[in-house]
Amino acid sequence: MSTVGKQNPTQYCMESVRKYDYENYLCTLLLPKNLRAAAFAIRAFNVEIAVIQDQTSEIAISGMRYNFWNDTLKKIYNNTPPEAPVPLELTRVLRNHKLSKHYFQRLLDARWKKWQTVSFNDISAIEQYSEDTVSPVNYLLLQTRGIQNVHIDHVASHLGKAQGIVTTIRSVPYHARRRTMILPKNLLIDHGVSSESVFRGESSKELCDVIFALASRANQHLKKARSLKNNFKENVADIFLPAVNVDRYLTKLQRVDFNIYSPKLHRRENMLPFHLLLAKMISKW
Repeated sequence: MSTVGKQNPTQYCMESVRKYDYENYLCTLLLPKNLRAAAFAIRAFNVEIAVIQDQTSEIAISGMRYNFWNDTLKKIYNNTPPEAPVPLELTRVLRNHKLSKHYFQRLLDARWKKWQTVSFNDISAIEQYSEDTVSPVNYLLLQTRGIQNVHIDHVASHLGKAQGIVTTIRSVPYHARRRTMILPKNLLIDHGVSSESVFRGESSKELCDVIFALASRANQHLKKARSLKNNFKENVADIFLPAVNVDRYLTKLQRVDFNIYSPKLHRRENMLPFHLLLAKMISKW
């Protein structure tokens, strides 16, 4: 964990999200100015706990880091944060925004539980993981606006699940290089796909069918989120801009016939900032 020194905590959070969560960084830049710092602090916290799994393969060391954040979260809400950028920034943000500790704790606990279990048995397990590790960020972003609406929460939940499933799909090649299987066991068995073939980066019709099943479920959640827009009057298009990222990735995935190893999927989309800005301007996500 980096100490603050001369570094501005607000800038640190912003740069952390830019480095590790670029697409959501672009979305956050399009939030109203008075909400931006809070949103970057929320996303930076999520980055900090997400990268723990990538920093070590030793469960004892990762456990120490999760315990650090568990203690730090308590200190943040007691207004006694350690001298580190993200805790200091979150403490500052909490003076102006009423954010539920429950959602931060949920993010942390779900990451730790996943670290211990590693694999997913089925798609529903990925959906639950997404509900615990993505949707809380959406709920917290809504809280920065002071929005309390069960219909909007349903949108946040479905969008979170779509985001989480897409993140799982996108991370398959990365995890395969580390010989970690994150695709649902039941889908691999049903389609006759071996873990070794995934680890070797071998594309096949059977693997593409597994990816198609996941992508279809993500698309179902995205469509459901969009279908609920007529249930409320609040304009939350800026908060739900990540839906544009999900939609565009699923479209690209379809164009390469669900070949997760296609180089076309791993190129940064230069026009994405334009598409996000347009979506915000016309309030269409």
